[in-house]
Order: sequence, then structure tokens, then C-alpha cells
Amino acid sequence: MSGYQTRQTAIAAVTNYTPTVKPLNFAETSPTQVFGTNVFCDKVMKNMLPKDVYKSLMATKKAGKEMDPAIAGPVAAAMKEWAISKGATHYTHVFYPLTGLTAEKHDGFLSPDGEGGAIAEFDAKLLIQGEPDASSFPSGGLRATFEARGYTAWDVTNPAYILENPNGTFLCIPTAFISWKGHALDKKTPLLRANQAINKAGRRFLELFGNDDGNMVVSNAGPEQEYFLLDRNFYFARPDLMVCGRTLFGAKPAKGQELDDHYFGAIPRRVLSFMLEVERELYKLGVPVKTRHNEVAPGQFEIAPVYEQSNLATDHNQMVMTTLKSVAKRHGMACLLHEKPFAGINGSGKHVNYSLSTETQGSLYSPGDTPAENMQFLAVTAATIRAVEKYGKLLRAVVASAGNDHRLGANEAPPAIISIFLGAELAEIFNQIEMGDLKGTESKGKLRVGVDTLPPLPMDSGDRNRTSPFAFTGNRFEFRAVGSNQSIAGAQVALNTIIAEALDYMCDEIEAITKGDASKLSEACQKVIQNIMKEHGHIIFNGDGYADAWQVEAEKRGLPNLKTTADALPALVEPEVIEVFEKYGVLSKDELYSRHEIYHEQYNQHIQTESALVVKIAKTIILPAAIRYQGELAGTAANLKAAGIDGVATPCLTEVTGLIGKMTDAVAALEAVMDKCDFANVEEEAVYKTKETLPAMLAVREVADAMEGMVADDLWPLPSYQEMLFIK
Repeated sequence: MSGYQTRQTAIAAVTNYTPTVKPLNFAETSPTQVFGTNVFCDKVMKNMLPKDVYKSLMATKKAGKEMDPAIAGPVAAAMKEWAISKGATHYTHVFYPLTGLTAEKHDGFLSPDGEGGAIAEFDAKLLIQGEPDASSFPSGGLRATFEARGYTAWDVTNPAYILENPNGTFLCIPTAFISWKGHALDKKTPLLRANQAINKAGRRFLELFGNDDGNMVVSNAGPEQEYFLLDRNFYFARPDLMVCGRTLFGAKPAKGQELDDHYFGAIPRRVLSFMLEVERELYKLGVPVKTRHNEVAPGQFEIAPVYEQSNLATDHNQMVMTTLKSVAKRHGMACLLHEKPFAGINGSGKHVNYSLSTETQGSLYSPGDTPAENMQFLAVTAATIRAVEKYGKLLRAVVASAGNDHRLGANEAPPAIISIFLGAELAEIFNQIEMGDLKGTESKGKLRVGVDTLPPLPMDSGDRNRTSPFAFTGNRFEFRAVGSNQSIAGAQVALNTIIAEALDYMCDEIEAITKGDASKLSEACQKVIQNIMKEHGHIIFNGDGYADAWQVEAEKRGLPNLKTTADALPALVEPEVIEVFEKYGVLSKDELYSRHEIYHEQYNQHIQTESALVVKIAKTIILPAAIRYQGELAGTAANLKAAGIDGVATPCLTEVTGLIGKMTDAVAALEAVMDKCDFANVEEEAVYKTKETLPAMLAVREVADAMEGMVADDLWPLPSYQEMLFIK
């Protein structure tokens, strides 16, 4: 089958699509009936565990107390009984290695009883610890390749759950993944450590204000997951999408997102059917998904949950990504989580809404209604300002990836410059504190809509700013720079650690002034905030982050502009970063260097894969199509010339011949760039691939995209942007 036939077959399959998925029975799948049914949740544990075991478990889970190993046996017995009642035959310790993906190794409950039968076994030892082969996961030099031992350790703070398959179910146990020497080989372990750090520093901070009531200070996250959907027939007709997750070729369609007619538009019926099933599956797993809508780009959508404690939110987001992909298959579609699957239209991010809270006080970023509450709010916000400014390069590094480089800095996502948006009212208050003249601001008013039948709406203190990478949005901050394909763990590990350091700094400075005299607290707090604003206040920017003028202004302010992964990743091992992570026991120097190595390797491998595929597609798919068209034009020109009609086909032939020559040259130039392999280290290789390989790839693409606009449509082999984005 020719490339064109493959493309036309895909189009026919899409346009003639008939749903094969059995419709949901909404009477049996209402959220209240199915929510959490596949989760070994607190309610289930309370019913199945002895009271003392349950009480001890909750003390660990909700108050951060050290786990009593004696509870593991009763918990394992109850977990096994519950899982088997759900039809489970196997269990797995689920972990999140530094690939950013979800990993699992399944073991059966059944063991031979020696009498021709079998018994179900699952004890405390099997619950607490697993041992997958760690040699096949990236370690960044933490261990030799031949050293295979790695351990999964039960994460008691997150519930076990059941995953369903058409042919059965299995028990999933959330776990951390560490090496034989105790190094973190995963995303979860540093997050758990960072959660401890923010709790300790947060409670010290609250005690200073007389508000430590014994409840844990926790970080919360609400990740807004963006993604693209396209029919699987198109997906399989595009080698670049299958291998790289993004299109390496593709001319801009006549219509993209210019009319703004997709955002919040009516959800296509087939897509809505997919969304409903995704939500049902996530409800079973206790994932509190709340929002669904069309995003800006055609074929782009979003799903967002209610806020949760950060560790649980991270695990749940991994479930969301896995569920999106698996359910899409059942609906004949492919879910693309790459940050930039299509050039020229919006890419996908994962806005992580971040806050600190306690069970009794709620969000510490809520301004409150009393002067004391206002003072505490201003202090924790000032600590955040200090943290983000002081460690801005680190925050840029934790969202760096080959995919996210295509998105950050474009007029669709925050710029690579890390800044904070506070809104006019809050920014004015901090400006007054900096100037030593705190007067306050006018109270919030009412927003008149101008329609008599609509009520006046209470005005927020400031408008939102979609161009800011770190924006205050009322009672939380929104970190908008995280990529759609990334784990949210890295961003939260960094935020928890640097804000813990900033809270401790504030406590040290305030205590040095008050010397135990509570009457001086307000004055001391204002003085420390004033000093923070003078030193770090230049991080605040309420304007248009997309404007060229901001690039110039940011440079004047001394804010780093790390545009690429190669620019950003070195920040992971800067002395100041190593110092803060080691101070709070979150990541050691060795663990940071391992991540520095691994993330550089991943970047280099992504670019290497993409460049190799550019060459292959250009040589075996695009050039043959252009040469066939060149042959048709040459034959037509010869026939016309024989008939005495000269020159009609010659201009087209000349243009196509020129493009074929340009592509041949561009491919040869790319291959020459790819031949270099003698790099001193992964950092040098990343810089080379950024500066040499990516531009050479783009040069091939530019010629190919020009060819797409020139070669006869019945010869062009790849599904076009127009077809993939608009045929549903």
C-alpha cells in the first residue's frame, strides 16, 4: 500500500467511525456510587482493621508519626482479603522511577500448598518491601550497571487500590523506590522527604504566630492536565507521532486556532464519550476529577481535579495520564501528552496549583479577615517571594525537558523567565511595606455586569495573568511552567524545599528582633518583609510576560532567562542548590548529580531519536513522494512540448526540482551534524544538540513543509495537520 493509500485509508476509517465501546449505564456509574470503590481507603480500613492498628496507621498517615512495624501484618491480611474479594490474583508495588513513567512488577497471591492446591499468601514482609531489578532503571552513576538490587518501600500515606483489566484485576501498592545503599531512585522518595521538611518549617512558622495547633502543615496540588486527541488511524500513519509523540513534519493548515472557536466550545460527541469513561475509571480510583473542557488548540482538551495533598495528587496525576492513554485506545483514538505535538498551535502544559495548609486553618495563602491573619499571610507570601527569587534557576530546571522547550517562552505558555504575579492590590501592599509606609488598599467592590437580570459579582483583588509562570490566584499560587508529560513531583520537591528554607529564614530573622517579646511580632514581621522585598522584590512582575519588552526588563533586573534545557539543567548542581537540599535532607549531593546526569541523558536521547527519524522519514517517505511528482511533471512537460505547448509545466517542475535538491542537501547536513559523538560529557552533548542538531532538523522540516504545499495531494503520504486536527 502506498503512502497516499495509507493516508486515504486512515481518513476513510475516521470518517466512517462507528463506536464499538459499550455505552455506560449511568444508573450504575453515578459518581457517588463508584467513587473510591477500588480504593483501600480509610473507611475500608476502619471497618477491616483492629481499632488499635487503625489508630496507629492514621497517626502515621495524618500526623506524620513514625510507623509502627507491628501494624504491617494486620494491614497486609486485611489488604489481601479486600483485594481477593475484588477478584485480584496478583499484587504489584507501584513506583515512579526517574524515567518519569509508572513502573510495576506483578506477583501472584497464590502459592502451591504441597497437596495439589494453592493458598493465597501476602504478609507484612511482602507488603512493606519489594525487590525489582534496579539495574535497568536510570541511576545517573549512583550505582554500577551490574549492581541490580533495588527496593520498593510501602508508602503508608497513600492508599492501595485495584486496577481493572477486561480479564481480571490486581492490587496496586504505592511505594518508594530506593537503591541498596539507600539512594532515591524515584520521584516519590524526595517528595516524601520534602513534605517532612515543609511540615517542620511550617509548624515552626505557625508557632511563631501562635497558630501551631498540632496539625501537620502540608503542601497541596491541583494539576490541570492538558492533552490532545486524534484518531488512531492517523496516529499509526505518522511514524513521528508513534515514536516521538510529536510531528516532526507538517505544514500549517489554512485554519488553526485563530478564530478562538475551540476553547470552551461544545465537546465533540465522540470525545465526550471518551471523557465520561475516563472520569468513571478515575472515580473508581478515588481521583477527584472535577473539570473537563475544550482547550485553545483544535483537538486539545483538559481534565482537572480538586486539590489534594501533594503526594496523593502526584500519584493521582500519574493515574490520570495512564487512564487517558488506555481509555483513548478503547475509543479508537490516541492521547498525546507531548508538550508540543503540533507546531504553530498551542502546546500542552500542566498548571500545578500549589498551596500550604493545615487541617484546621485551611490555606496559609488565604489573606484572612483579621490583622493577625493578614500578618501571617503576608509573612508566608513574603517567604514564597524570597524562595522563588533566590532559587529561580532551580524552578526553571525542574520543568526542563526536550518537549517543554518547544513550549516555554512561546505566546501560549509562560516565558522561561521565572517571575511572580501578585495582582495589583497585593503588589501595592508589598510595595508599601518595602517603602515603609503601609496604608492598605481600598476594599473589594462589586463588578457590575450591565444586565439587570444578572446579579453584581464580587470582584477579586486582581485580574489573573496567564503569562506569568508563578501567579497568585486568590488562596494559592499557580506554577504554570510544568510540562504536560512531566511528573508534578519535581516541581513540588523544589517548592517545598525552598519555601521551607524561606520560612526558617523568616523565623530566624523575626526571633532575632523580638527576642521572645510577642509584642514586637508585628513590627519585626514588617521589618523582615521589608528586607525581603528590597532584596528579592524584583521577581514580582504583573505585566505581559509575552512582550519583548519584558525580556529586556528582566535582564535589567538580573533575572535569568534559561531558554533551553541545556541552559537550565546545570542549576541542579549549583552549590546553593546542593546546600539547601542537603540541609533539609531531601536530596544528597550524589542524588542531585545523578539527576543532573539522567536528565541530560534523556534530553540527548530524545533529540538523537528525533533527528534519526527526521532523516528516515525524509529519505523513505517524503523524498520519494516528491520525486514521483517530479517525474509526473517532467512527463507532462515533455508531452506538452511535443504538442507544441512549451513552458506550461516548467515552473512547477523547476520549483519541485529545487526543493528536492534543498532537501537532499539539508538531510546530508543533518547527518553530518549527527555524526559527531566525541563529547566530553552529557552537558557538552546537550549544548551541541541544542545549537547544532535542532537547527539542522528544522532546516529539513522547512523544506518538507514547503513540499507539502507543492506536491500533488494524491501523492502526499502523511496525514496533514488539517486532517488530524479537524476530522473527528
